[in-house]
Amino acid sequence: MERTNKQTMKRYEEEAKKLLKEMTLEEKAGLLSGSNFWETKGVERLGVEKAMVTDGPHGLRKQAGSSDHLGINKSVPATCFPTAATTACSFDTELLERMGEALGEECLQENVSVLLGPGVNIKRSPLCGRNFEYFSEDPYLTGEMASALINGIQSKGVGTSMKHFAANNQEARRMVISSVIDERALREIYLAGFETAVKKSSPWTLMCSYNQINGEFSSQNKKLLTGILREEWGFEGAVMTDWGAVVDRVKGVEAGLDLEMPYSGPDNDQAIVTAVQNGNLDEAVLDTAVLRMICLLLTAKDGKKPDFRYDAKEHHKLAKEVAAASCVLLKNNDMLPLEKNKKLAVLGEFAKNPRYQGAGSSRINPLQLENLCDVLKERNIDFTYAPGYSLENDNAEEEKIKEAVSVAKEADAVIVCIGLPDSYESEGFDRDHMHLPESHIALLKEAAAVNSNTIVLLFCGSAVEMPWLSDAKSLLLLYLGGEAGASAAADILFGDVNPCGRLAESFPCKLEDNPSFANFPGGDLTVEYRESIYVGYRYYDKAEVDVLFPFGYGLSYTTFAYDKLTLTKEGEYVKASLCVKNTGSVAGAEIVQIYVSQKNASVFKPVRELKGFAKVHLNPGEEKAVEILLDKRAFAYYATEKSDWVVEKGEYTVAAAASSRDIRLTADITLEGCESGSVVQPMSYCSLKAPLSIDAKDFEILYGRELPASTRVSGEPFTINSTLGEIAKTQVGSALIMQMKQQMASMTGGEENSDDGMERMFERMMGEMPIRSLSMFSQGTMGSAQIQGILDSINQESC
Repeated sequence: MERTNKQTMKRYEEEAKKLLKEMTLEEKAGLLSGSNFWETKGVERLGVEKAMVTDGPHGLRKQAGSSDHLGINKSVPATCFPTAATTACSFDTELLERMGEALGEECLQENVSVLLGPGVNIKRSPLCGRNFEYFSEDPYLTGEMASALINGIQSKGVGTSMKHFAANNQEARRMVISSVIDERALREIYLAGFETAVKKSSPWTLMCSYNQINGEFSSQNKKLLTGILREEWGFEGAVMTDWGAVVDRVKGVEAGLDLEMPYSGPDNDQAIVTAVQNGNLDEAVLDTAVLRMICLLLTAKDGKKPDFRYDAKEHHKLAKEVAAASCVLLKNNDMLPLEKNKKLAVLGEFAKNPRYQGAGSSRINPLQLENLCDVLKERNIDFTYAPGYSLENDNAEEEKIKEAVSVAKEADAVIVCIGLPDSYESEGFDRDHMHLPESHIALLKEAAAVNSNTIVLLFCGSAVEMPWLSDAKSLLLLYLGGEAGASAAADILFGDVNPCGRLAESFPCKLEDNPSFANFPGGDLTVEYRESIYVGYRYYDKAEVDVLFPFGYGLSYTTFAYDKLTLTKEGEYVKASLCVKNTGSVAGAEIVQIYVSQKNASVFKPVRELKGFAKVHLNPGEEKAVEILLDKRAFAYYATEKSDWVVEKGEYTVAAAASSRDIRLTADITLEGCESGSVVQPMSYCSLKAPLSIDAKDFEILYGRELPASTRVSGEPFTINSTLGEIAKTQVGSALIMQMKQQMASMTGGEENSDDGMERMFERMMGEMPIRSLSMFSQGTMGSAQIQGILDSINQESC
């Protein structure tokens, strides 16, 4: 299949080389930046056409009118599929590939050449405001799901831009923060998903992140963009920036950054030209980047189908299928499935105004948005609705609760729709806690007090605390189910679909249990990843910390039995074979998870790590054989002293499981490999204790060098990377922020047209934007000289 760069972009290399020879230095530099907010430049005289790129990972967000990167202005209608946090729970790569094909078709109709996604960052903390855009806490699952989605999109002749490369695991100070990570954790956790997708799916482009990694911005990190991505992994596509991520344009080109987005004015193009002319940038390095861009643009031109039209009804059906396959049944005390002749109380404003996607740059304008009340009406279900709370008010409202309780008393069963509003999680800011709004919890408790047959539908983009869990007889996690999530939920509620989703992240009992708790979101300058490789279940299982629901967990309306696990060596692979049987009375799908652990390892390791999975559909009484191949990497760790992946000689255990804590079968195998080395390891990583507390000295040993300062020195001059929050106390800074707030208000149409999620995003982002972002924010009207002038005035005032 023509999906890889070698099969697509590579075939244009000779033509690209000819075009490159005819280009002026100015044309070369210009080709490496956008022409506006969503389009690249072209070279009209040579017939090189510009290309359009747009958000987002779970749908098309093409802005036909005025453009922005924040999800403010309207975009063309498109199918809103479930977000990555949701689809990862399907553990279904074939389904993700089909979803990708649909996304590719929508891009074709709208003349979009590159879709900006998927997001492949790891869920280090449940608080990350953008977790709804990311697949998992586990790099193996992340890589497999991302690869499938990329394959589907690119099979239609449309490119992807996998993001945000790399270690972008929080929104707080995302444009300036330095992620301080030891090399082993970087390789095993934070880069592994990207690596899998690059090698299996060859995305046309990668998008670098805003943040620094160990002191160097991603947009100019040569180790990351050239050493690892291209030389080690063999990536042959183009690297573009996240919007406004450039710090030093010339240094970025030298490091392997190709395309700056969006257009930020002529200064950076001129900086490249000047650097070549004065000998500070080798023109051969520039040519390499330009060649990649020409290949990308020629490939994009070849993929265009101006008359293509997708089937919107079929895409909506697919969105429903994806949502249904991704719902996770977390609790069920014989309440579900419901009988269709029951009288129901449907409570919670989410039943009429669902939270179906996240806020920010990925916000889709859905073609056909469903809500639970309308779906139940269409199915002739007898129900009474009461809002129970207001989405604009976190506090419980007595009259709304009273009305809901009255409705609940008269029903056979109660469906309570609760979760996180947009104002709680969004691009641009992180959550401060893991609680639901007080009004949602009060509604559930009061309803359950008068009717114990209470079912909770939970809407959220990441894990939440559940002190209210005992009030729910059944709990169905919808995450953010896209435009057809209501129909998918109804199918599961009434047994038309058997739930088969499994958690792609652990749900801790409380925030303090999370391994990153003591080091999230870090200081003003750095965030230290002191937990190292112990992310998610890798930590909870090793430290034996109780969780609400473990990674890989999910219930079904039927039961499954595992039998006959055997391991056989087949060349460089180990084949795990077992039988799975549906022992219940209804058809269903089981997700068989394969975990690997090593006995007597010479280095610290998790108890077990996911290294394979398979989704098996079975009728009642049916049994099927399952085979999963495990390659070398399934048994390897990253040996920093060798700068390579190593399989130690010794005995390994392979487990077939229904979750990381529901191990059904195990088998051992002895592998030939390297002899155990002698590596200095802090004891705090070898025997984890809860709550996790790693002191600076131990982390420094692992990190391999002195830890950088985490806070700004008082009196230190401000730089282009200083944030607006830092300069807010100066007169110049205060006036600048006031001006920007007025501009943002005009972009949103004023207070009466804004929403809580957007307002909070603006408020948080404003304080954390670096001064250099003024160029992007002004879309090129404010150049580097003006920004430097502002900076000089601020520093002069501060003296």
